[in-house]
Amino acid sequence: MADYKTLRTTMVDTQVRPHDVTRFPIIEAMLSVPREVFVPDAMRDLAYVGGTVPLGGGRHLLDPRTIGMMLEVLDINRSHLVLEIGPGLGYTTALLARLAEAVVAVEGDEARAAEAEALLLGQGVDNAALLPGDMTAGNPRNAPYDRIAIFGGVETVPAEIEAQLKDGGLIAAVFMDGDLGEVRVGHKSGGRVAWRMEFNASAPVLPGFERTASFVF
Repeated sequence: MADYKTLRTTMVDTQVRPHDVTRFPIIEAMLSVPREVFVPDAMRDLAYVGGTVPLGGGRHLLDPRTIGMMLEVLDINRSHLVLEIGPGLGYTTALLARLAEAVVAVEGDEARAAEAEALLLGQGVDNAALLPGDMTAGNPRNAPYDRIAIFGGVETVPAEIEAQLKDGGLIAAVFMDGDLGEVRVGHKSGGRVAWRMEFNASAPVLPGFERTASFVF
């Protein structure tokens, strides 16, 4: 039987802290949330090895380094309402729930959303709503959001999602260009989102977030 608590501590000490993730609430969350619970049973031994973990259906849980660094740049606090796009089985939702006042997470796969909701309830997470729905549409019903987190690859972010970000708010995603990617953070001011590059990372592109091909005549 693996000692997951020790593996979690090693993950934080070797994969998270060395990459300028310094905020105590993030460190505490990543030490506390059992990453192995939020992956398929067959993948539990891979939960802490440092890479992405396949969730099935072409979806992946991002590596701890990327997640920790994204949380650091999002600068979430206990007054924030957070929208998460593509939560998978809910690991990042559980982390966000420890940092924010409340989380609304939208998952495109209905069965996966139901499984994630059950896993979150099993961990006592009571300030996150994990909803099935069109991920590219976000969740306008509860907008505007202080923060929007997309822990997956995108080639483009729909304007409909940017519109749900509160003025003065932040949004983060992994922007992919072929095999190369970078985490960008967008700051909304005057109704417009200005993106800046933060660090290199890569992630499989989420369904619906591909760039529309343009035709050349």
